[in-house]
Amino acid sequence: QIQLVESGGGSVQAGESLRLSCSASVYNYNWLCAAWFRQAPGKEREGVAGISPGGGDTYYADSVKGRFTISRDNAEKTLHLQMNSLKPEDAAMYYCAAKGAPCSDALVSSSYNYWGQGAQVTVSS
Repeated sequence: QIQLVESGGGSVQAGESLRLSCSASVYNYNWLCAAWFRQAPGKEREGVAGISPGGGDTYYADSVKGRFTISRDNAEKTLHLQMNSLKPEDAAMYYCAAKGAPCSDALVSSSYNYWGQGAQVTVSS
């Protein structure tokens, strides 16, 4: 059983940055696709960024391209999301997720088996 635990959420002003992290308790984390999703109140869960097992391929939602960067440290079994130039519309609960390959549907939530409990991000204008 895989456990994913997010950290790093918080409240910031528009234009500021936050870095989310997700620690995984699984021996084969370096075999898994990983991603960040978010869900704001009253909205559907949406894919934000995804990354292949080795980190060589990354995928981003159009709304965050150029502002967010996903990365992973397989030795530490950790996934990161660096969020810069945050906007009020980025406010949401952010979830990390993991699944086996392939990663072609990296931003499709229904394709993921494992989820963290979420980290709240609040952005005020």
